[in-house]
Order: sequence, then structure tokens, then C-alpha cells
Amino acid sequence: MIQTDYDPQIAAEYATELAGKGLTFMGVDLFDPANFWMLLLRFAFNLAVCWVIIRFFYYRKSRRKDYFFTFMLFSVTIFLLLFLLQSIPMEIGFALGLFAIFGMIRYRTETVQIREMTYLFVVIGISVVNGLSMDVPVASVAVANLFFILVTWLLESNRFIRHTSSKMILYEKIALIKPENREALMADLTERTGLDIIKVEVGHIDFLRDVAFLKVYYKAGTDEINTIDHITRFS
Repeated sequence: MIQTDYDPQIAAEYATELAGKGLTFMGVDLFDPANFWMLLLRFAFNLAVCWVIIRFFYYRKSRRKDYFFTFMLFSVTIFLLLFLLQSIPMEIGFALGLFAIFGMIRYRTETVQIREMTYLFVVIGISVVNGLSMDVPVASVAVANLFFILVTWLLESNRFIRHTSSKMILYEKIALIKPENREALMADLTERTGLDIIKVEVGHIDFLRDVAFLKVYYKAGTDEINTIDHITRFS
């Protein structure tokens, strides 16, 4: 005799389990709705945060489209790399290793300035946070990203730190570099450059050619950053 006991609760749980299983290919789900929408939402959020920081804080002063392009692609690459590999057991050293790898990058065509390297580090950090924080409450992730934006805005807004620009100058009036002639040096540089100079540092001195390298600090008329201020020779 065949036993026909029927438990509705067990049947409902089994049906729900079957309904939750989608099509697979070689043991891998072809489509996971929850994971798919999570990817889209987090990707859009990460891209928006990085875009705000790069567009309104970095690009507003530097106007470097090449670095704008680089930072955005770094953000996309790091986020997708970490998000899609989240199911693979990884130690925190893997994520921190990305900082070490990309943080030591130097482009062969030119020396990357400290400001660009700082923004690159920030973009990588934001992407790592958003890509690996799957088990962190959404509110905490949102607040962390808000802190990134807020601190960057405060440091770029001149509200707490007075920003000055600097420029390298090859100076020929070597007699004025003496400490007792500092006022005359400042007056001469201000008259010849038209800059509001507030500080002068004397660098390399060449007595054979009677020239010296000076680094002058001045109040810039605009917030834009001059990317060739520190060039001392033609390439």
C-alpha cells in the first residue's frame, strides 16, 4: 500500500525553492534578478559619487580631460572587478593590494602630480567601499560616500585651508638672493611677474652662469590650477 500523506507546508516550501531556481548553464545561473538589480543600483550610485567628486572638485580647477577620463574608468573597473568577484573567498589583503598596485602607477609620458595621485587614490577607495560592502547596511554605505564628498568639498573650498600657488623661476639677479636683500628680491619678482608673491624659496644656485632656481608662492587670481608651473626645462 502506497502512503499518500500530504503536508501542505512542506509542499509550499518545496514549490518556493523550485520557483526561486532559474535557468543555469554549466552550473551557473543565467539570470539572478536580485543580483542584477543590485549591480545596476550600486554601479549607478558609485558612478554618480565619483562623477560628482571628479567633475565638481577636480576638473573645476585643473580642466584636465585626460585625467577626468582616467579617473572615471578606474572607478568603473575597480567597482565591477570587486562586485563580480564578491562570491569568491578573498582576504582583505586583496582589496588593499589594489591600493598598492594602482597607487604606485607612474605614467611614462609625464610625472603624475600629487594632486592627481590623491584623487586617483580617492576614486579607488570609493569604488572598493561600494564594491565590497554587500553586507553593510545601505545607510552606512551612503553616509560613507557622503563623507567622501563632504571632506573633499571642504578641502577644496578654501574655507579652512588657504591655498596658494607656486611657480619655479630661473632667476639671473643672483645678488638679490642674499637674506639681507629679501625685500628687494620680492619687489623685483612682483614687478616683473605681476604676481602677488607672498614667499620665495631659493633652490639650486649656479655661480658659473650666475643664475638660481627660485620657488615663489603667490595668491592665484582664479581657482584653476596651472599644470606647467613646475616645468623648468623644455622636453
